[in-house]
Amino acid sequence: MNRYSIGIALAALAVSASASLAQQSRVEIGVLECRGSSTSFIIGSVTELGCVFRPSGGSVPEPYNATIRRVGLDIGINQTTVVAWAVLAPTQQIGPGDLRGNYAGVSANAAIGVGIGANALLGGSNNTIALQPVSVQAQTGLSIAAGVSGLELRAGR
Repeated sequence: MNRYSIGIALAALAVSASASLAQQSRVEIGVLECRGSSTSFIIGSVTELGCVFRPSGGSVPEPYNATIRRVGLDIGINQTTVVAWAVLAPTQQIGPGDLRGNYAGVSANAAIGVGIGANALLGGSNNTIALQPVSVQAQTGLSIAAGVSGLELRAGR
């Protein structure tokens, strides 16, 4: 089995694990879309992202900045990373900046030219927000990664 197939299998595992992160009592309140680049360190990586939260129902989008730190296998160079998460919360009503906080979960991705990945995360305000992959992460570069991820989400400008 080549590295690309292993990466796809790990991404599928991360997506399936995301279902267990969301509790039945959460509702989808919008989508968090992020774009940026990463630096890999073989046993981990740091990815800086500019994000926009697009609430359901046409409310005003909110900017955020994010840093994803992954611990685990992470080899390669990604030039661009684009990821989108469905945002699940215990209630439909959240205030501006309520997504701020720290999230943790599992992630996996692989790229040979163009690649895929997934990050399922839980955290935010009192660990009540779940970020589930809407679709697989898109990236360009040459890499393979799997591990535990932490996301710090800050209000943007």
